[in-house]
Amino acid sequence: MATPDLNLLITLDVLLAEGSVAAAARRLRLSPSAMSRALARLRETTGDPLLVRAGRGLVPTPRALELRERVSQLVQDAEAVLRPARKLKLKQLVRTFTLRTSEGFVENFGPDLIARVGHEAPGVRLRFVQKTDKDSAALRDGTVDLETGVIGRTTGPEVRTQALFRDRFIAVVRIGHPLSEGEVTPARYAAARHIGVSRRGLDKGPIDEALSPLGLERKIVAIVDGFSTALALARATDLVASVPERHTGNRRAGMHSFALPFATPEVTVSLLWHPRLDADLAHRWLRGLVRQACTPVEAALLRR
Repeated sequence: MATPDLNLLITLDVLLAEGSVAAAARRLRLSPSAMSRALARLRETTGDPLLVRAGRGLVPTPRALELRERVSQLVQDAEAVLRPARKLKLKQLVRTFTLRTSEGFVENFGPDLIARVGHEAPGVRLRFVQKTDKDSAALRDGTVDLETGVIGRTTGPEVRTQALFRDRFIAVVRIGHPLSEGEVTPARYAAARHIGVSRRGLDKGPIDEALSPLGLERKIVAIVDGFSTALALARATDLVASVPERHTGNRRAGMHSFALPFATPEVTVSLLWHPRLDADLAHRWLRGLVRQACTPVEAALLRR
């Protein structure tokens, strides 16, 4: 069997990423005719047309879609193998990392993380941006370096993940609220007036699903898109906010918190990044600091 031309992997990776012969040619600094010949070789090698004409553009075949992530990973792994190893000099590192997280994560873990980064690499800056969805496009296109959150159906299959800690929902009310005294039963909890939290404006969630088998239903009188807003409302009204315990620790100061009187599933908060940064020494160092900042939380959870 003839040895395959592994250079074709790079060409295939760029073609599938760009979806255009002309754009791929520009990216690889080749002429359009040279790229067309390379595409012809790829079609012959794979036995598939890969990109076919659709109107004025090209669309990938099912085989091309199947290969896209695999080829991209192969090229990234090869580049990592061939990249010369170097020792990371943290004191000389000048770089800005963009982290996409919830407000609660920044408020509760940001101070410790910033302190750790400043001590080890004073030239590093952290840019925190709000997480409004679970789409992996920002990780894929490089506008975000790291992300935290609960892995969902829209998380890209190529995204690398590592569990940081587990969290559970609790109820929070203002000091002096009727639910701040006495035993809180499921019926008593459900009978109160509640704040719903949903980025998509939904009026049902995991807590409502847990109440349903008990024949109970919350009366939700307001829906907000974030837990910080829910806590601010609960602080100033007689409404009940049900929020993640660890994500809202600092925001709950001066309020009364109590465990939900019925079982609800815990959630696992994970660290997410794109595989192209997996071997990057500075990125690997930052991932370690994020894990360290979250370790005391996980230890406390395990002691419960």
